[in-house]
Amino acid sequence: MNFKQLDRYLLSKQAVTFDYPFDEKVRVYRIAEKMFALTSEDTPITVNLKCDPIYALELRSIYEGVIAGYHMNKKHWNTVNVQDSDVDDETVKELIDHSYDLVYKSLTKKKREALG
Repeated sequence: MNFKQLDRYLLSKQAVTFDYPFDEKVRVYRIAEKMFALTSEDTPITVNLKCDPIYALELRSIYEGVIAGYHMNKKHWNTVNVQDSDVDDETVKELIDHSYDLVYKSLTKKKREALG
């Protein structure tokens, strides 16, 4: 998966926006102002994704391409190498979906209703 494919999939999720709060390279994807993914065009392409803590440990034990979140809370975030890695594109998409769903479910009922 390249950056354009990753970006396209992240933006395909409902009500997703992105910004550059840290610098001109790190793109942060949000739903209702809450982060669910961070990436950049630097190679190799990686993406930080929110993850259930137990599932995060399981993923790290299965895949070499999944490590504790770089510059993130290691309990709740994974960094996934999406290029030249043992993590295939479908798994990357599943992990993006998982991250998005975790953040969506953490939103207040009012915010979820506002998103549709």
